[in-house]
Amino acid sequence: MDVDLRKLRYFVAVAQTASMRAAADQLFVAQPVLTRQLRALERELGVRLLDRSHLGTTLTPAGEQVLEDALPLLRAADALVRRASRTSDERRLLTIAFMPGLVVTAIASRFCDTHPGWDADVVRTSFLDQVTVLHDGTADVGFLRYPFDDAGLTVTPLAEEPRVVALRRDHPLSDRGRIDVRDLEDEPLLDSPDLVPGWAGDHLPSSRPGITTRSMEEKLEHVAARRGIAIVGASVSDLYPRPEVVYRPLDGVPAARVGLASDAHRTAPELAAFRRIALELAVPTLGDTFRRWRPER
Repeated sequence: MDVDLRKLRYFVAVAQTASMRAAADQLFVAQPVLTRQLRALERELGVRLLDRSHLGTTLTPAGEQVLEDALPLLRAADALVRRASRTSDERRLLTIAFMPGLVVTAIASRFCDTHPGWDADVVRTSFLDQVTVLHDGTADVGFLRYPFDDAGLTVTPLAEEPRVVALRRDHPLSDRGRIDVRDLEDEPLLDSPDLVPGWAGDHLPSSRPGITTRSMEEKLEHVAARRGIAIVGASVSDLYPRPEVVYRPLDGVPAARVGLASDAHRTAPELAAFRRIALELAVPTLGDTFRRWRPER
């Protein structure tokens, strides 16, 4: 039996909204049509997926299992469509995601030079979407900054660099040559400390106020506006100069690390070839501040 992806999308919408009406509005279909499609899916699978009452719509145990399995299946289907749309009869396209501060030009160029028939495109990401773009097919490979959820990914550690702190130029600590992280414990951090779990919990408690930003430009705008500090990889200081902002080396924290990742289900030989090129060229082409990182086993 083949599972109808459209019916699965309808089911997921109901499961996530817990409302037939809200799901119908989201899907731009009439509610009776949605109800018929869901009942047809239940008949095809031979199980009841939803319990409906005047209190709302809830998942049965079978529904919870189908939801868990449906989400990656639908992501894979969307990724298939995106990747197919990037491929022509003559040329294939490798889309490379990268985080702020990373320079991937040399690695992408080497791949194209050694793989006739392939072109490369790039897409910049953030901590919010650096993993998502790999799962949904927006990118084929990604240069990711740790930490990130590596579930469903094939990850190769590449490089590490020192961390620096970005301060407004007139900040009381800006005249120091180096800063200890313990001297920053009362400063608003312009990121969730969960993004740096290896050390933030000791010195930068997550209970204090802060602002979560979506890009490096936003982060530095907040630093310039005296709304907080930013702790970033040293490569950021060269690529994002600001007259109101200074960067100072930071002591007491581990290095910022970078890995290359792709969706674990993808095993194309070109991905393996790109991984080998990245390992060869990552240091120093990602940036002058990087050194080789080999995790302890």
